[in-house]
Amino acid sequence: MRFLVVADATTLERSLLLVSEVLALGRPTALVLTMIDEVAARHGSVDLDALGRALGIPVVSVIGHRGVGMDDVRELLARWSDWERPVLDPPTTGAGRSGWVASVIDAAVTTPRIDVRTRRIDAVLLHPVAGVVVFLLAMLVVFQAVFTVAAPAMDALDSAFGSLAATVSDAVGGTFGAFLGDGLVAGVGGVLVFLPQIVLLFLLLALMEKVGYLSRAALLADRVMGRFGLEGRSFVVMLSAFACAIPAIMATRTIPSERRRLATMMATPLMTCSARLPVYTLMIATFVPDRAVLGPIRAPGLAMLGLYLLGAVSGLLYAAILHVTSLRTPSAPVMMELPPYRMPTLRAIGFAVWDGAWAFIRRAGTVILGVTAILWVLLNVPGVTPPSDVSQAEAASYRMEHSIAGRVGHAIEPVFEPLGFNWQIDVAMIGSLAAREVFVSTLAVTTASTSEEALPDRLRLLRDGDGEPVFTAPTVAAVLIFFVYALQCLSTVAVLRRESNSRRWAAVTFGSMFALAYGAAFIAHTIVAALD
Repeated sequence: MRFLVVADATTLERSLLLVSEVLALGRPTALVLTMIDEVAARHGSVDLDALGRALGIPVVSVIGHRGVGMDDVRELLARWSDWERPVLDPPTTGAGRSGWVASVIDAAVTTPRIDVRTRRIDAVLLHPVAGVVVFLLAMLVVFQAVFTVAAPAMDALDSAFGSLAATVSDAVGGTFGAFLGDGLVAGVGGVLVFLPQIVLLFLLLALMEKVGYLSRAALLADRVMGRFGLEGRSFVVMLSAFACAIPAIMATRTIPSERRRLATMMATPLMTCSARLPVYTLMIATFVPDRAVLGPIRAPGLAMLGLYLLGAVSGLLYAAILHVTSLRTPSAPVMMELPPYRMPTLRAIGFAVWDGAWAFIRRAGTVILGVTAILWVLLNVPGVTPPSDVSQAEAASYRMEHSIAGRVGHAIEPVFEPLGFNWQIDVAMIGSLAAREVFVSTLAVTTASTSEEALPDRLRLLRDGDGEPVFTAPTVAAVLIFFVYALQCLSTVAVLRRESNSRRWAAVTFGSMFALAYGAAFIAHTIVAALD
């Protein structure tokens, strides 16, 4: 067995602690130093030959994002059989190992100058008050941009999918044409119109990460999260859940404490993942007036920020309850790296955005497509005959209401009636268990035949059997709050069960979040109804 260790040259003192652990194993080893250009930019240097002699192993350097030094790495790997066992035996005690690291640094490294600019910026971003204000303002800018900048592209996609659905339905004709047009195209298209927002959100978050800001936010959050039984590593995990809770839950493997890891896993689904974004956007853009609240700050962006913060704060409180009850664990010191501020490359940003966007598209082309197809069938079987004196739109609504899915929606209507949900919302809620975005595609399918308007306009015009609007202000508030808390993703439940190695914890998480979602949605519905 041979080891190739990759270490950051800008934090070489800390990196050499890891190198010493590897050398102590006595196996053939080589070292690759990254970020060597950052060291040079701060007027420091690393003598690779001297470092190799001090460590007793071959050492090469690379500038990864530029591809500089990769030929040296390939050559090093090509002669891996020539690597020799290290002749050095680093001290095993903490003090002795630190002294050994210091001697290696003295022999091979010219220490870079302290980055005064970084220290001045960190004095603001890491301040317990100013840092929080900056973080909230940054998030507000992100969500404001998600609504304003992405709007033209969303409108164009919505128009394109609307035209495509009508074209397919008319060209094919009959039941199969309706299935393709009003079912698949309208359903999946109703989700894909939010792709510009997804791309923009991932772009802004990737910029914040690559610049080095999110690491500061994690350190800032560590001071707060310790009070809730979590730590900075938990913040990084939860932040990654903004894309998807599934890889975030798997990322909890980096947390050494089993109980803290479990608490983080169970709280992570409360973070606002990208699957919630289409639901939030549809409800907010349709029913929240686009008016200025404070200068350039507008109501939709503020509402979106509020939902994200509500999910994050609730996740912390949820973890705190676990910490003081069944998952109590002592606090532990945490070492976190604060990388230097740097200008990200287009390649790095592009990969980050592509990964998130492609995952969204892939889910729309697989899970959402399949569930939408099944729901369309359930919404059109059996083929009941509507009354003869109703309009075409009313006839389509009558057939869906008396379909298998419609009857299921009516059957559970008494359960959700206190929240203001009708059978169509109930059916969409059931479908969203497969993927939260299915809520949007289901509403697109159930209203596709009722009007030729865009989906937001169809929702505004949607009426119940008594002619009253389905989506009133209390109902919209209840839908949004329900999605903040409910674990409407069976894939996440399955991963939680696997990672916790316990059906009980997965069931507790799903059940408790459903109860929390129902209770919070009921309170929101009651308050808004009283104020409306």
